[in-house]
Amino acid sequence: MRQPSGRHFLQIPGPTNVPDRILRAMDRPTIDHRGPTFGALGSEVLAGLREVFRTDGDVVIYPASGTGAWEAALVNTLSPGDRVLMYETGHFAALWRRLAERLGLEIDFVPGDWRRGVDPEAVEACLREDRDHRIKAVCIVHNETSTGVTTRVPEVRAAMDRADHPALFFVDTISSLASIDYRHDEWRVDVTVAGSQKGLMLPPGLSFNAISKKAIAASANARLPRSYWAWDEMLAANAGGFFPYTPATNLLFGLREALAMLREEGLDAVFARHARLAEATRRTVRAWGLEILCVEPREHSNSLTAVLVPADCDADAFRRVVLENFDMSLGSGLGKVQGKVFRIGHLGDFNDLMLAGTLAGVEMGLALAEIPHTAGGVLAALDYLTHGEARDVDETTTKTYDARRNP
Repeated sequence: MRQPSGRHFLQIPGPTNVPDRILRAMDRPTIDHRGPTFGALGSEVLAGLREVFRTDGDVVIYPASGTGAWEAALVNTLSPGDRVLMYETGHFAALWRRLAERLGLEIDFVPGDWRRGVDPEAVEACLREDRDHRIKAVCIVHNETSTGVTTRVPEVRAAMDRADHPALFFVDTISSLASIDYRHDEWRVDVTVAGSQKGLMLPPGLSFNAISKKAIAASANARLPRSYWAWDEMLAANAGGFFPYTPATNLLFGLREALAMLREEGLDAVFARHARLAEATRRTVRAWGLEILCVEPREHSNSLTAVLVPADCDADAFRRVVLENFDMSLGSGLGKVQGKVFRIGHLGDFNDLMLAGTLAGVEMGLALAEIPHTAGGVLAALDYLTHGEARDVDETTTKTYDARRNP
């Protein structure tokens, strides 16, 4: 294949683009992971992660993907046969369920249509019915990467409180941490799950558990087998900045740089930037005449946007056109929405011009793939990014593109 010129546009919703600063930070000799220099590095990144999770409690780092952090949350707190309440918000919620079942847990899986987040009222109703408190944990995905739907975590916490239920509360923030406002302590989450390859702007390879005191207390009586994932050994070693086994040293150098970048910009500014770029994306999708998969505006994700193609079109074929012609990768549809949606990632190290180029590539791809749409939709994003509000676009600059009617 011909080597394309320019830089590849990686616009999937993770792994995200790794900034040059982080690449340079990782490009250094590996050091002794038992020596004092490493101990200082470990202590620094653990303290920095607490700022990002917004917690005063413990954060554990694993050399793993987010799937490992899912398992760690469950095996450290639960016992065989425990009931867990989970919600079908998308592909990753379903995968977490499958993992939990393989561990020998009994899952109450509330079905969903993949277009909405967890319904807090449904959580309250389920917990009120559980008068014997057999449900030991509630697990939800904050930002469902497969659908672009963000669940309202504070409202779910409030629903659990109204039900006066003692269940542990677990939240997956793999595609929301450091991109969408999240508050582990304030929202009284017991275990927050996260990964390195999205909002933290790192390559894949690190996963995290932020842990409440209630979760640590539960771990004392949990009977699911655990060794690699055990919190107690990890926390004991972390007290000095070390790990009970060989850590991903160079990724930790990158993590230190990522935390510095987030601190320099300020978390609130990071969240505002993501919200602004996401809104510009959604305005463009609507201007194209296409449909956003998430149907609740208050649940629109600021990390990614999942776009439905018309029923007689193939989203994967469209993605191939974009890749072959513009060297840009868009996220595929997963599970129930495979071939029906494409996903635009707008998280991590990302700015206005990068978004403008991304949306231009999508619009050109829509034309080449003969997907019915209204041309000129990118102007809606440019107008919003420039002026901060929507204005009518001159009709002479747009036209309806329907290759089937107008070959």
